[in-house]
Amino acid sequence: MPELTRQQRIVLYRHMRTTRLVEEKLVALYRQGKVVGGLYRCLGQEATAVGSAFALSRGDILGPLIRNLGSVLVMGFTPRDVFAQHMGKASSPSGGKDGNLHLGRPEQGVVSAISMLGALIPVMAGVALAARMQRRNLVAMTYIGDGGTSTGPFHEGMNFAGAQRLPLVVVAENNGWAYSTPLRKQTAAKSLADRAAAYGIPAESVDGNDVLAVFEASARAVDRARAGAGPTLVEAITYRMKGHAEHDNQEYVPKQELEAWIRRDPIEAYARELGESGLVGREELAAIDREISAEVEHQADLADKDPYPAAERALEGVYAAAPITPRVAARERS
Repeated sequence: MPELTRQQRIVLYRHMRTTRLVEEKLVALYRQGKVVGGLYRCLGQEATAVGSAFALSRGDILGPLIRNLGSVLVMGFTPRDVFAQHMGKASSPSGGKDGNLHLGRPEQGVVSAISMLGALIPVMAGVALAARMQRRNLVAMTYIGDGGTSTGPFHEGMNFAGAQRLPLVVVAENNGWAYSTPLRKQTAAKSLADRAAAYGIPAESVDGNDVLAVFEASARAVDRARAGAGPTLVEAITYRMKGHAEHDNQEYVPKQELEAWIRRDPIEAYARELGESGLVGREELAAIDREISAEVEHQADLADKDPYPAAERALEGVYAAAPITPRVAARERS
Protein backbone atom coordinates (compact mmCIF):
# COMPACT_ATOMS: atom_id res chain seq x y z
CA MET A 1 0.00 0.00 0.00
CA PRO A 2 1.71 3.23 -1.11
CA GLU A 3 2.15 6.12 1.31
CA LEU A 4 -0.29 8.97 0.77
CA THR A 5 1.25 12.11 -0.70
CA ARG A 6 0.86 15.56 0.84
CA GLN A 7 -1.68 16.45 -1.82
CA GLN A 8 -3.71 13.30 -1.19
CA ARG A 9 -3.81 14.08 2.53
CA ILE A 10 -5.12 17.54 1.74
CA VAL A 11 -7.74 16.01 -0.55
CA LEU A 12 -8.93 13.87 2.37
CA TYR A 13 -9.33 17.02 4.45
CA ARG A 14 -11.16 18.80 1.63
CA HIS A 15 -13.65 15.94 1.25
CA MET A 16 -14.37 15.86 4.99
CA ARG A 17 -14.75 19.62 5.28
CA THR A 18 -16.95 19.72 2.18
CA THR A 19 -19.14 17.02 3.70
CA ARG A 20 -19.58 19.04 6.89
CA LEU A 21 -20.33 22.32 5.09
CA VAL A 22 -22.75 20.71 2.63
CA GLU A 23 -24.68 19.21 5.53
CA GLU A 24 -24.76 22.52 7.39
CA LYS A 25 -26.22 24.14 4.29
CA LEU A 26 -28.73 21.30 3.96
CA VAL A 27 -29.89 21.99 7.52
CA ALA A 28 -30.59 25.61 6.54
CA LEU A 29 -32.48 24.49 3.43
CA TYR A 30 -34.42 21.93 5.49
CA ARG A 31 -35.53 24.62 7.93
CA GLN A 32 -36.63 26.76 4.99
CA GLY A 33 -38.85 23.90 3.79
CA LYS A 34 -36.77 23.37 0.65
CA VAL A 35 -35.65 19.80 1.40
CA VAL A 36 -38.15 17.18 0.25
CA GLY A 37 -38.61 14.54 2.94
CA GLY A 38 -36.23 13.92 5.83
CA LEU A 39 -32.64 14.97 6.35
CA TYR A 40 -30.18 12.35 7.59
CA ARG A 41 -26.77 13.62 8.62
CA CYS A 42 -23.39 11.98 9.13
CA LEU A 43 -22.10 14.54 11.65
CA GLY A 44 -19.11 12.91 13.33
CA GLN A 45 -18.83 10.08 10.81
CA GLU A 46 -17.13 11.97 7.98
CA ALA A 47 -13.78 10.22 8.42
CA THR A 48 -15.34 6.77 8.00
CA ALA A 49 -17.11 7.63 4.75
CA VAL A 50 -14.24 9.58 3.18
CA GLY A 51 -11.40 7.31 4.30
CA SER A 52 -13.06 4.12 3.11
CA ALA A 53 -14.13 5.35 -0.34
CA PHE A 54 -10.70 6.93 -0.87
CA ALA A 55 -9.26 3.41 -0.91
CA LEU A 56 -11.15 2.52 -4.10
CA SER A 57 -9.78 2.85 -7.62
CA ARG A 58 -11.38 3.95 -10.87
CA GLY A 59 -13.71 1.20 -12.05
CA ASP A 60 -14.63 0.00 -8.55
CA ILE A 61 -18.29 0.15 -7.42
CA LEU A 62 -19.63 1.84 -4.28
CA GLY A 63 -23.01 1.31 -2.62
CA PRO A 64 -23.48 4.16 -0.09
CA LEU A 65 -26.06 4.55 2.67
CA ILE A 66 -27.63 7.70 4.10
CA ARG A 67 -24.61 8.59 6.28
CA ASN A 68 -22.07 8.30 3.46
CA LEU A 69 -22.20 11.74 1.88
CA GLY A 70 -18.41 11.87 2.06
CA SER A 71 -18.19 8.66 0.04
CA VAL A 72 -20.24 9.98 -2.87
CA LEU A 73 -18.18 13.18 -2.90
CA VAL A 74 -15.03 11.05 -3.16
CA MET A 75 -16.65 9.24 -6.09
CA GLY A 76 -17.07 12.51 -7.97
CA PHE A 77 -20.58 13.72 -7.12
CA THR A 78 -20.75 17.48 -6.60
CA PRO A 79 -22.42 19.51 -3.86
CA ARG A 80 -24.88 20.68 -6.51
CA ASP A 81 -25.82 17.04 -7.18
CA VAL A 82 -26.45 16.57 -3.46
CA PHE A 83 -28.48 19.76 -3.03
CA ALA A 84 -30.58 19.08 -6.13
CA GLN A 85 -31.20 15.53 -4.92
CA HIS A 86 -32.43 16.68 -1.52
CA MET A 87 -34.63 19.36 -3.09
CA GLY A 88 -36.17 17.02 -5.66
CA LYS A 89 -34.92 18.97 -8.66
CA ALA A 90 -34.90 17.70 -12.24
CA SER A 91 -31.12 18.16 -12.35
CA SER A 92 -30.57 15.71 -9.50
CA PRO A 93 -28.99 12.29 -10.12
CA SER A 94 -32.40 10.64 -9.62
CA GLY A 95 -34.18 13.23 -11.78
CA GLY A 96 -36.27 14.32 -8.80
CA LYS A 97 -37.71 10.85 -8.23
CA ASP A 98 -36.01 10.18 -4.90
CA GLY A 99 -34.55 12.11 -1.98
CA ASN A 100 -31.58 12.40 0.40
CA LEU A 101 -28.67 10.11 -0.58
CA HIS A 102 -30.76 7.77 -2.71
CA LEU A 103 -28.66 8.72 -5.69
CA GLY A 104 -26.51 6.74 -8.03
CA ARG A 105 -24.89 6.64 -11.42
CA PRO A 106 -23.60 3.19 -12.34
CA GLU A 107 -21.38 4.76 -15.00
CA GLN A 108 -19.80 6.79 -12.19
CA GLY A 109 -19.32 3.74 -10.01
CA VAL A 110 -22.16 4.41 -7.54
CA VAL A 111 -25.22 2.23 -6.89
CA SER A 112 -28.11 4.02 -5.18
CA ALA A 113 -28.87 3.42 -1.52
CA ILE A 114 -31.75 1.14 -0.51
CA SER A 115 -34.06 2.10 2.37
CA MET A 116 -34.33 -1.47 3.68
CA LEU A 117 -31.09 -1.59 5.63
CA GLY A 118 -28.97 -4.63 4.88
CA ALA A 119 -30.41 -5.03 1.38
CA LEU A 120 -27.35 -3.49 -0.27
CA ILE A 121 -25.11 -6.29 1.02
CA PRO A 122 -26.54 -9.00 -1.30
CA VAL A 123 -26.92 -6.44 -4.09
CA MET A 124 -23.24 -5.50 -3.91
CA ALA A 125 -22.30 -9.17 -3.58
CA GLY A 126 -24.18 -9.63 -6.84
CA VAL A 127 -22.23 -6.76 -8.39
CA ALA A 128 -18.99 -8.44 -7.32
CA LEU A 129 -20.13 -11.80 -8.72
CA ALA A 130 -21.17 -10.23 -12.03
CA ALA A 131 -17.78 -8.53 -12.30
CA ARG A 132 -16.05 -11.87 -11.80
CA MET A 133 -18.20 -13.50 -14.49
CA GLN A 134 -17.31 -10.63 -16.83
CA ARG A 135 -13.61 -10.99 -15.94
CA ARG A 136 -13.49 -7.43 -14.59
CA ASN A 137 -11.03 -6.98 -11.75
CA LEU A 138 -13.09 -4.58 -9.69
CA VAL A 139 -13.91 -4.29 -5.98
CA ALA A 140 -17.37 -3.59 -4.61
CA MET A 141 -17.75 -1.65 -1.36
CA THR A 142 -20.81 -0.94 0.72
CA TYR A 143 -21.82 0.06 4.23
CA ILE A 144 -24.01 -1.10 7.10
CA GLY A 145 -24.85 0.40 10.48
CA ASP A 146 -24.64 -1.48 13.76
CA GLY A 147 -28.42 -1.96 13.77
CA GLY A 148 -28.39 -3.12 10.16
CA THR A 149 -26.09 -6.01 11.02
CA SER A 150 -29.09 -7.59 12.76
CA THR A 151 -31.09 -7.88 9.53
CA GLY A 152 -31.58 -11.02 7.47
CA PRO A 153 -30.20 -9.57 4.19
CA PHE A 154 -26.95 -8.67 5.96
CA HIS A 155 -26.41 -12.28 7.02
CA GLU A 156 -27.50 -13.70 3.65
CA GLY A 157 -25.27 -11.34 1.70
CA MET A 158 -22.24 -11.83 3.92
CA ASN A 159 -22.62 -15.60 3.88
CA PHE A 160 -22.91 -15.67 0.09
CA ALA A 161 -19.94 -13.33 -0.36
CA GLY A 162 -17.84 -15.47 1.98
CA ALA A 163 -18.81 -18.76 0.36
CA GLN A 164 -18.09 -17.38 -3.12
CA ARG A 165 -14.95 -15.46 -2.04
CA LEU A 166 -16.28 -12.36 -3.74
CA PRO A 167 -14.30 -9.10 -4.03
CA LEU A 168 -16.51 -7.24 -1.54
CA VAL A 169 -15.61 -4.84 1.26
CA VAL A 170 -18.32 -4.14 3.84
CA VAL A 171 -17.75 -1.20 6.17
CA ALA A 172 -19.77 -1.58 9.37
CA GLU A 173 -20.27 1.88 10.85
CA ASN A 174 -20.54 1.20 14.56
CA ASN A 175 -21.85 4.54 15.83
CA GLY A 176 -23.27 3.07 19.00
CA TRP A 177 -26.95 3.63 18.25
CA ALA A 178 -29.50 2.01 15.93
CA TYR A 179 -31.85 4.99 15.99
CA SER A 180 -32.49 4.99 19.78
CA THR A 181 -31.34 1.43 20.52
CA PRO A 182 -27.83 1.18 22.02
CA LEU A 183 -25.41 -1.43 20.71
CA ARG A 184 -25.55 -3.48 23.91
CA LYS A 185 -29.21 -4.22 23.13
CA GLN A 186 -28.45 -5.06 19.48
CA THR A 187 -25.99 -7.87 19.97
CA ALA A 188 -24.22 -9.93 22.62
CA ALA A 189 -21.08 -9.96 20.46
CA LYS A 190 -18.14 -7.98 21.81
CA SER A 191 -17.74 -6.20 18.47
CA LEU A 192 -19.27 -6.12 15.02
CA ALA A 193 -16.00 -7.47 13.65
CA ASP A 194 -16.62 -10.69 15.60
CA ARG A 195 -19.56 -11.44 13.29
CA ALA A 196 -17.19 -12.04 10.38
CA ALA A 197 -15.97 -15.36 11.80
CA ALA A 198 -19.38 -16.90 11.11
CA TYR A 199 -18.87 -16.28 7.39
CA GLY A 200 -15.25 -17.42 7.32
CA ILE A 201 -13.94 -14.00 6.32
CA PRO A 202 -11.36 -11.66 7.87
CA ALA A 203 -12.35 -8.56 9.81
CA GLU A 204 -10.65 -5.53 11.24
CA SER A 205 -11.78 -2.94 13.80
CA VAL A 206 -10.53 0.58 13.34
CA ASP A 207 -10.97 4.03 14.87
CA GLY A 208 -13.65 5.42 12.57
CA ASN A 209 -12.81 9.00 13.59
CA ASP A 210 -9.24 8.68 12.28
CA VAL A 211 -9.45 9.16 8.52
CA LEU A 212 -5.95 7.80 7.89
CA ALA A 213 -6.62 4.68 9.96
CA VAL A 214 -9.89 4.11 8.08
CA PHE A 215 -8.14 4.57 4.75
CA GLU A 216 -5.37 2.14 5.63
CA ALA A 217 -7.75 -0.56 6.88
CA SER A 218 -9.98 -0.10 3.84
CA ALA A 219 -7.01 -0.18 1.48
CA ARG A 220 -5.86 -3.48 2.98
CA ALA A 221 -9.36 -4.90 2.49
CA VAL A 222 -9.52 -3.61 -1.09
CA ASP A 223 -6.11 -5.07 -1.87
CA ARG A 224 -7.18 -8.48 -0.51
CA ALA A 225 -10.38 -8.40 -2.55
CA ARG A 226 -8.59 -7.41 -5.74
CA ALA A 227 -6.03 -10.17 -5.23
CA GLY A 228 -8.80 -12.78 -5.10
CA ALA A 229 -8.70 -13.35 -1.32
CA GLY A 230 -12.41 -12.64 -0.90
CA PRO A 231 -14.46 -10.24 1.23
CA THR A 232 -13.54 -8.34 4.38
CA LEU A 233 -15.64 -6.76 7.12
CA VAL A 234 -14.18 -3.48 8.36
CA GLU A 235 -15.69 -2.21 11.61
CA ALA A 236 -15.33 1.56 11.98
CA ILE A 237 -15.96 2.62 15.57
CA THR A 238 -17.39 6.12 15.34
CA TYR A 239 -20.29 8.21 16.63
CA ARG A 240 -23.38 9.93 15.30
CA MET A 241 -23.29 13.41 16.85
CA LYS A 242 -26.85 14.20 15.77
CA GLY A 243 -30.11 12.31 16.01
CA HIS A 244 -31.19 9.63 13.57
CA ALA A 245 -32.56 12.43 11.38
CA GLU A 246 -32.88 16.20 11.68
CA HIS A 247 -36.26 15.86 13.39
CA ASP A 248 -34.76 13.64 16.14
CA ASN A 249 -33.53 15.60 19.17
CA GLN A 250 -31.38 12.68 20.40
CA GLU A 251 -32.71 12.96 23.95
CA TYR A 252 -32.08 9.23 24.51
CA VAL A 253 -28.30 9.77 24.35
CA PRO A 254 -26.49 10.44 27.66
CA LYS A 255 -25.18 14.02 27.64
CA GLN A 256 -21.72 13.07 28.88
CA GLU A 257 -21.35 10.42 26.17
CA LEU A 258 -22.21 12.90 23.43
CA GLU A 259 -19.87 15.55 24.83
CA ALA A 260 -17.00 13.07 24.96
CA TRP A 261 -17.42 12.21 21.29
CA ILE A 262 -17.80 15.85 20.27
CA ARG A 263 -14.32 16.39 21.69
CA ARG A 264 -13.17 13.70 19.24
CA ASP A 265 -14.55 15.51 16.19
CA PRO A 266 -12.81 13.73 13.26
CA ILE A 267 -12.34 16.84 11.12
CA GLU A 268 -10.82 18.96 13.87
CA ALA A 269 -8.60 16.04 14.93
CA TYR A 270 -7.32 15.61 11.38
CA ALA A 271 -6.74 19.35 10.99
CA ARG A 272 -4.60 19.29 14.14
CA GLU A 273 -2.69 16.27 12.84
CA LEU A 274 -1.94 18.00 9.54
CA GLY A 275 -0.69 21.06 11.39
CA GLU A 276 1.41 19.15 13.92
CA SER A 277 3.02 17.11 11.17
CA GLY A 278 4.08 20.27 9.39
CA LEU A 279 2.32 19.22 6.18
CA VAL A 280 -0.23 22.04 6.16
CA GLY A 281 -0.17 25.36 7.99
CA ARG A 282 -3.12 26.87 9.82
CA GLU A 283 -3.45 29.68 7.26
CA GLU A 284 -3.56 27.21 4.36
CA LEU A 285 -6.31 25.20 6.06
CA ALA A 286 -8.26 28.39 6.74
CA ALA A 287 -7.95 29.35 3.07
CA ILE A 288 -9.20 25.89 2.04
CA ASP A 289 -12.17 26.27 4.38
CA ARG A 290 -13.08 29.66 2.89
CA GLU A 291 -12.78 28.30 -0.65
CA ILE A 292 -14.99 25.30 0.11
CA SER A 293 -17.56 27.45 1.93
CA ALA A 294 -17.87 29.82 -1.02
CA GLU A 295 -18.20 26.94 -3.49
CA VAL A 296 -20.83 25.19 -1.39
CA GLU A 297 -22.91 28.37 -1.21
CA HIS A 298 -22.55 28.86 -4.97
CA GLN A 299 -23.60 25.31 -5.81
CA ALA A 300 -26.51 25.45 -3.35
CA ASP A 301 -27.73 28.60 -5.10
CA LEU A 302 -27.47 26.92 -8.51
CA ALA A 303 -29.44 23.89 -7.30
CA ASP A 304 -32.06 26.11 -5.67
CA LYS A 305 -32.68 27.78 -9.05
CA ASP A 306 -32.91 24.50 -10.94
CA PRO A 307 -36.43 23.55 -12.13
CA TYR A 308 -38.51 20.73 -10.71
CA PRO A 309 -39.16 17.75 -13.02
CA ALA A 310 -42.12 17.85 -15.39
CA ALA A 311 -45.06 15.74 -14.25
CA GLU A 312 -45.20 13.80 -17.50
CA ARG A 313 -41.71 12.41 -16.84
CA ALA A 314 -42.67 10.87 -13.47
CA LEU A 315 -42.59 7.28 -14.72
CA GLU A 316 -39.47 7.57 -16.86
CA GLY A 317 -36.66 5.42 -15.57
CA VAL A 318 -38.84 3.77 -12.95
CA TYR A 319 -39.59 0.50 -14.72
CA ALA A 320 -37.03 -1.37 -16.82
CA ALA A 321 -38.06 -2.08 -20.38
CA ALA A 322 -38.45 -5.79 -21.09
CA PRO A 323 -35.81 -7.11 -23.50
CA ILE A 324 -37.12 -7.90 -26.99
CA THR A 325 -36.01 -11.38 -28.05
CA PRO A 326 -36.23 -12.55 -31.69
CA ARG A 327 -39.08 -14.92 -30.76
CA VAL A 328 -41.08 -12.13 -29.08
CA ALA A 329 -40.39 -9.78 -31.97
CA ALA A 330 -41.68 -12.42 -34.45
CA ARG A 331 -44.92 -12.83 -32.47
CA GLU A 332 -45.41 -9.06 -32.40
CA ARG A 333 -45.06 -8.88 -36.18
CA SER A 334 -47.64 -11.66 -36.76
